[in-house]
Amino acid sequence: MYKTTRDANDATAPAKRPTMLRRLLSHHELATLLLLLHAPIDAFAKPEIPMLHEAGLVETVATEAGAPSIRLTQEGNAVLRGLGIR
Repeated sequence: MYKTTRDANDATAPAKRPTMLRRLLSHHELATLLLLLHAPIDAFAKPEIPMLHEAGLVETVATEAGAPSIRLTQEGNAVLRGLGIR
């Protein structure tokens, strides 16, 4: 008989694409990403910032005044593009 399916251990099988996010974002986190789309915000402005930072979607930058500010990373922009926003 002919073998029509690939063996799970077949080395020639294409590799799975890594997923960017390990969990779904809350509506508050999505709203924060939308705020950051237009301008950096104060580092302590939103309680969702630490989780977004841990996920690699935002980064901390210093302003000219020396105060920390938060902006989107490339990954954060990719999430918004995936939602059709950017």
